[in-house]
Amino acid sequence: MTLLEGWPTDRGAGRYAIPAYSEFMPPPRLGRRAYGASDPLPFREGDPFGWTVSEREEGLELAPGLDQIAQQLLESLRHLAAGRAAHGISRAKLSGNPYWPEDLAQRAPGLRHERFVLLLPLALSRTQDDKGRVRWTLLGSSELGPARPLWRSFLAPPGPGPSPEDGPDFLRRLLAAAFGAPAPELADLRAAGLRFLRAEGAASLPFPHWSEEPLPEWLGSLELDPGEPLERVRFLLTFRAFAELPPQIRRAYLAGELHLLPFPGSLLFWGAEPYRRLERELPFAIQIPLQHGIARHEAPSGVRVPQSGWLHEPSPRRPTHDARHGPLRDLFKRTHRWARVHRHEDELAVTAREEKLVHVLFSASAADVGLYGKPMARNAQIWSNEFRRVLDGPSATREEIEGARAAIRAGGSFGYRFAYPAMRVGRYQVHWQRPLVAYSDARSGRATLLTGAPLGVLTAYDAAKPDPARAIELWPRLARRGPELAALELPHADRIDVEKILEARDLRGAPLPRSFARGLARARESPAFERWLAELPALGEALGAQEEPAPDALTYRWSARRPFEVRYWKAIASLAEGRFLTKNNADCVLDPVTQAELAHHERDLAALGDHLLDQHRRAVAAARMAGKAWVGELPLRWRTDFDFPWMGGWLDNRRGSGERNLIAVIPGRDRGEAVVMADHYDTAYMEDRYETAQGGDGARLAAAGADDNHSATAALLLAAPIFLALSRAGKLARDIWLVHLTGEEFPADCLGARHLCQALVEGELRMRLPADRRWRDLSRTRIRGVYVLDMIAHNSDRDRDLFQIAPGACAGSLWLAEQAHLAARAWNEGTLAWNRRAGRRGARRGRRSARAARVPALARHLALRADVRLPSDPRSALYNTDGQIFSDAGVPVVLLMENYDIDREGYHDTHDTLANIDLDYGAALAAIAIESVARVAAAR
Repeated sequence: MTLLEGWPTDRGAGRYAIPAYSEFMPPPRLGRRAYGASDPLPFREGDPFGWTVSEREEGLELAPGLDQIAQQLLESLRHLAAGRAAHGISRAKLSGNPYWPEDLAQRAPGLRHERFVLLLPLALSRTQDDKGRVRWTLLGSSELGPARPLWRSFLAPPGPGPSPEDGPDFLRRLLAAAFGAPAPELADLRAAGLRFLRAEGAASLPFPHWSEEPLPEWLGSLELDPGEPLERVRFLLTFRAFAELPPQIRRAYLAGELHLLPFPGSLLFWGAEPYRRLERELPFAIQIPLQHGIARHEAPSGVRVPQSGWLHEPSPRRPTHDARHGPLRDLFKRTHRWARVHRHEDELAVTAREEKLVHVLFSASAADVGLYGKPMARNAQIWSNEFRRVLDGPSATREEIEGARAAIRAGGSFGYRFAYPAMRVGRYQVHWQRPLVAYSDARSGRATLLTGAPLGVLTAYDAAKPDPARAIELWPRLARRGPELAALELPHADRIDVEKILEARDLRGAPLPRSFARGLARARESPAFERWLAELPALGEALGAQEEPAPDALTYRWSARRPFEVRYWKAIASLAEGRFLTKNNADCVLDPVTQAELAHHERDLAALGDHLLDQHRRAVAAARMAGKAWVGELPLRWRTDFDFPWMGGWLDNRRGSGERNLIAVIPGRDRGEAVVMADHYDTAYMEDRYETAQGGDGARLAAAGADDNHSATAALLLAAPIFLALSRAGKLARDIWLVHLTGEEFPADCLGARHLCQALVEGELRMRLPADRRWRDLSRTRIRGVYVLDMIAHNSDRDRDLFQIAPGACAGSLWLAEQAHLAARAWNEGTLAWNRRAGRRGARRGRRSARAARVPALARHLALRADVRLPSDPRSALYNTDGQIFSDAGVPVVLLMENYDIDREGYHDTHDTLANIDLDYGAALAAIAIESVARVAAAR
């Protein structure tokens, strides 16, 4: 594929730095990711210049999103034509605008024949949000100008591929729909009075890449002949600026004798002179005038629209906002991945709090950051009242950010837009230049989209130096697969289940085992599952012929025992309610409220790390594997775009102490491959001790973390002796790495996972052995997969005995999920026999214990339901964990997690203690996780 030439591009120190997502939301990477994972879409075999858009993207995002955009645009344009203030169309955009000159503005209210036809190319791309959703997003108006994307729709792509769209047929359908022209009259478009006039002149084409050439051949037959009488012309198709049209054409249009397609005012977004100037300093600034007119939209359905507008900082010299510019939007609703909001909800609709925008962008004070809100300047573009660049956030340095903050602090009016980077393929960023084709319905006045409108073209730019004049072009293809289209017609819950099965089939490249397909479907036990198979034959074809038997287990002889449960409980108790109290990377926070409430004033994360390393060394020694298994650390440094001097842990990093991931390497026969079992050993701040609305006083105190995440850390400690025994017996085909990641919680924000992924991609991974101060090079070891464990010991009261297997977005992740699903099946089958053993026979469901010293009584082994949740599943919690970092980097990954309940007590609060731990549930999930890792490590 052309865009992947030269891949990989990220090998070498410093070439794949990953910032905290709370500071900079990176672009989604499609095709082949940095570590090698690839997607089945958007590329198809035999169509090297095609870009496939899935049925779901078109049906649930783009179609409703384009309608939503059209309604807002048409309303603004109607206000403009009526001489009223139009939302998003400021005086500065209209001043000297050749597409909306004074004579047109004065006469427009009398244009009764106008149908406001839009042939308006939008710039779209897929971006990532803080809930891990990759969304089609409005960037604004096309940077290729008002005409070029439409004409590219009708040109054949290079190489093999489908035929171009039928241009004359499109124009017939448009004239019939917008103007009611009878079909027979449109058989000959020229005879029906349609003419085409090329866009020429400096004002219409200020940039070379706005050129209409080459035009489709059929358009030549419709060209307006020089001197041709206008009496023969009923419709004129032109993208020429109104001020540059011949006088007789302007007169005929203003007299209502001629229809101009598109509506002249719809082109004004490309005629705003200040933004044309800004384009030379700020990448793609010409997109902005249109983006201003569309309201922010973050809901899962439709097209994502980032907020844009103007802000004003009063100063003695500039006390008020410059009224020439707008819209004035100086408040912002901040969202973040830790919010107690479901992924299928519109977070803006349920969020009441609005913050001053300048604080959202630049303030690093403790009061403005709160628990989850770092400055967002890196995801913003900002310009001055004089339309000079102030900040290009996605490419900015710390010094440039500080310069922008100082400029705004000095006061004045500033334009801005939130800029979430466009999707990447290799080293290219990709935009879709898609025409929005709509018109005003003669009866209702509402915008009506034309079905089957031209799709435009995709343009790929070198992300390091994007230049629209040097674009690689790709042609969009709308997928039309029968089962996927049929799934769109199903009720919401059924649709999600069917889509997941079809998506997993595509990732796997082969039929799915039936038991695994049932694991993907929430309705797996309902009659709906069998009904889908009967009504959608292709769905049945996606499944294997019969159920596969549960596999033999490798590790349950150690973990399906009472001693395992007791050790698991005691390990959690020691970590959560022992001597380790201050376990957040920012500890200890230096504000007076926090300082007054701390039990002690030293950070315990280093001591906790030493304790974990010591536990692993003891396990290695007990297994007589010293010198063969290695225990050490992966040092790193916490770096941020802003300074946070009120965070003690952040200050320690500036002084040189640094952070560390912890690692135990257990050898397999092939030392060139490894499977990783990971947790995070830091804990979050307690919301109910901080938030005044919950009775808090602003103190930032680390939670005990019994479930989040010592339930996972304890599982890794208990896994070590089991894996060491398998290694000694020669059962491991590849290494196992037990990795305790640091800094998953805010404010460090996946710090350890980001560092590990960066080192893997760059080929720079080395571990330090503290015992003898030596270093070992791990960069030649290829990671087969990562199992991230996060919160595994709370059995939700809402849907009991359920846990999630949440794979990342690649085929390798799906294979890991299959292994975990098989491990769960083997566990559940085993419980039938284990619960008949002496001591378990007749045992009841486990009960919680509020005291760390009192181990819950022996209970029956729980059979757990494994719910496989792909990234598209609204209930997948992958985004809320370190797992998202691995997935984005292209490292195969699966999150193993309880049935995450964002509304319960015990998550980021004072109740995350042993009293919230379900031992029978947590021990079972820990055992399944250990078996999953062992299966991958032993697989040939």
